[in-house]
Amino acid sequence: MPASSNFNQAIREAQSSSIVGPNVISNALPYVGGGMALTGVGVLGGFSILQTNPALFQPLAIVAIIAELILFFIASSAANNANNSKALPLLAAYSILTGFTLSGLIFMAKLTIGMGAVFTAVFATGVTFVIASFAGQRMSDNVGQALSKAVGLGLLGLLLAVFIQMIGGWFNPAFFWGSAGRVSGIELMISGFGTILFVGMAFVDFYTMPRRYRDDQYLAGALGMYLTYINLFVFILRLMIALNGGGRRD
Repeated sequence: MPASSNFNQAIREAQSSSIVGPNVISNALPYVGGGMALTGVGVLGGFSILQTNPALFQPLAIVAIIAELILFFIASSAANNANNSKALPLLAAYSILTGFTLSGLIFMAKLTIGMGAVFTAVFATGVTFVIASFAGQRMSDNVGQALSKAVGLGLLGLLLAVFIQMIGGWFNPAFFWGSAGRVSGIELMISGFGTILFVGMAFVDFYTMPRRYRDDQYLAGALGMYLTYINLFVFILRLMIALNGGGRRD
């Protein structure tokens, strides 16, 4: 059918004209994997301190969080400007520090729900990546744009909820975070919503990256994707801890 064929060709041309980085995903993925590996190194470092000198972990974690924030803004600026030689070592350091700060949550998960659950969260994150990598790149513009808007609005809501939880936790930690053997409804809702949101963001990443970044901005794309999967893992783990009631595992 010539009319249908011409229409489909016009759609394909319109979609391809909006793509500015056709190879940016394939360029970025090795660096996403490398960032995850370095994050694992940071986790092991944090575990070592928690097991040998736990009193030292909290002050080091505070320093690491501050350093992370500084590195994030400098590295993301360099990556967005395609200054990859400057961005790469900064992102490597950022990944290690992220692993170090995450080690506290993972250590708590080890004590409450066991390391098997931690590996389950890793597996669930990996499965999401595989599915999103296939489906996200094949989404139509209508679906991709609608999902992007929904995820963007959801992220604003999540940030507000987490901020309220952090402030409220200073005054009533049991209510906002839960306690041993007790599920916090707020933590359960936030962790559940965060999990759903970052699953959606995983699909959005694969749709938006070629439309947002040029091929030489692969590190900027890698950073965004890295943060999506780190946050997905964190919220899955938080959800599993909340569902378990935060109780200590014998």
